[in-house]
Amino acid sequence: MSFEMRFRGTDTMSSSHRRRVRLMLWTGSGALLAMALIWGSFFALRQHWVLVALDGLMAALALVVMQRARADRYLSAGLLLIIGLWAVLVVLALFADVPSAAAPRSVHVYLLSLGVVSTLIFRGESVVWRHGLPALCFATYLVMASTQFGMHSLMSLGDEVRVIGGWINNAAAIVLLYAVLVLLQIDFAERDETEQAMQRALREAQFLLFFQPQLQADGRVIGAEALLRWRHPERGWIAPSEFIPQAEANGSIREIGAWVLRQACAQLVNWQTEPLLAPLKLAVNVSAREFRHPDFVSDALATLQSSGAPAGHLTLELTESVLVDKLDDVIATLAALKDRGIGLSLDDFGTGYSSLNYLRRLPLDELKIDQTFVRDVLSDPNDATIVRMVITLGQSLGLQVIAEGVETEAQREFLIDNGCSRFQGYLFSRPLPLAEFEAFVRERNR
Repeated sequence: MSFEMRFRGTDTMSSSHRRRVRLMLWTGSGALLAMALIWGSFFALRQHWVLVALDGLMAALALVVMQRARADRYLSAGLLLIIGLWAVLVVLALFADVPSAAAPRSVHVYLLSLGVVSTLIFRGESVVWRHGLPALCFATYLVMASTQFGMHSLMSLGDEVRVIGGWINNAAAIVLLYAVLVLLQIDFAERDETEQAMQRALREAQFLLFFQPQLQADGRVIGAEALLRWRHPERGWIAPSEFIPQAEANGSIREIGAWVLRQACAQLVNWQTEPLLAPLKLAVNVSAREFRHPDFVSDALATLQSSGAPAGHLTLELTESVLVDKLDDVIATLAALKDRGIGLSLDDFGTGYSSLNYLRRLPLDELKIDQTFVRDVLSDPNDATIVRMVITLGQSLGLQVIAEGVETEAQREFLIDNGCSRFQGYLFSRPLPLAEFEAFVRERNR
């Protein structure tokens, strides 16, 4: 379950993983810059200007990667580092470090470190990046290490330089590879520790549900989105960005999601005893990994039936990442849920894999306008156009439309003027513990 997390770009990374990626990017780009300056100076003394120019290109690449890492653009920085350095190493291996009997090729050994680095940076991303980049680096290394192919040119170095360079390249590559392996070891240890901690959190009731109110235009509360919080006995409150990505990665998200659904259903049952709370609907986020599990529908329906909760008051929110593959299977799963009366909402519409083709086929009840569009709806004409389009599209398909991330009265008025009458955001309330949420509802709906 996403529970407020959105898995795009750097949002897929926990803060600890971001720190490791940042360190890796700074280490890699720093080492690249240092090597470029050292070898550039060496080749300048020998008046080998072609290689000086190539070293200058490497230095510029390192500086750009550093700048992007400083701006928290980790994935674009990582992609630039991997692809840029791979291209430079291939050129050097083919045209400068041409192997001979006296001096074998050595510059290609950096490809091993580069491949391992890419597995760390792009962990959790799409298959193309997560597996494609390491495969590119390792396959290139295999070809370079197994053949003597090379082309003599103005860049080609003599054996006397390449013998010394071989020692330097091999030593530097070993140091870099060791540093990357240390980071990976730390990463694995922390992930294992976090997984065990999450299992304890389930057993010891450390997880809590907070509720962010959803309101209609007249100010009445019509429901809430259930958001997961973790109150660790030693570390205090742990943000979802710290543990949700790891729960997704190690599979424990299914247990956590099942717990959330049980709690949500139990809460709906409790609210039926009070007239002001009984009409409330409760939205629960479902992650792509959880949704695609073959037992998801049967488990969800069993939880709903055993709890006795009114199915029409439960809404499952799905992000567009769920809809990427096997659309017919997705439609069948949604239909099975809707047949039992469960509401279905498409969260963050327009930020991912939007397609009118799948939208008209899905048995949805609600579209949710992403907060990234709502935030700048008054200052960015493009965002304003997108918001109007989503509202019109939802109305034409007979869907409810709700806007999240509403923070100002001006944003609310814009949405109302354009036909959106349901809202969620800090203008009305932050996510609240249960008792505070119920008090909020009683005050608003009395």
